[in-house]
Amino acid sequence: MRGFGDLEAAVMEHLWARSAPATVREVHTDLIRDRDLAYTTVLTVMEKLYRKKYLRRAPQGRAHTYQPVISREEYVARLMREALTDSDDRAQALLHFVGQMTLDEAAALRQALRSYEQRITGS
Repeated sequence: MRGFGDLEAAVMEHLWARSAPATVREVHTDLIRDRDLAYTTVLTVMEKLYRKKYLRRAPQGRAHTYQPVISREEYVARLMREALTDSDDRAQALLHFVGQMTLDEAAALRQALRSYEQRITGS
């Protein structure tokens, strides 16, 4: 899995920000505020994201609604995992990653590791 392209990311950001599924028309209307895009371009991108299994689709009249299959956080976690897997030296990659964290991010990581360890050990 590689990161989204620019337009794919814009579509996903729009859909992640919504609390409900959206039609292509709704996404297109939002995106054209910042860029010149044809409706068919947005339709093509959303169909590609559907085929890649990032979106689910449901019929709504003559159109479809789309919504994300995974959260933004799940997507980011997958990217991080892929980047770690691509490294020849995972320990060094982790060290560099942690070295770029703020104190708050390091504390959140420590808490996440504690929670994970408790979950897998049952304690």
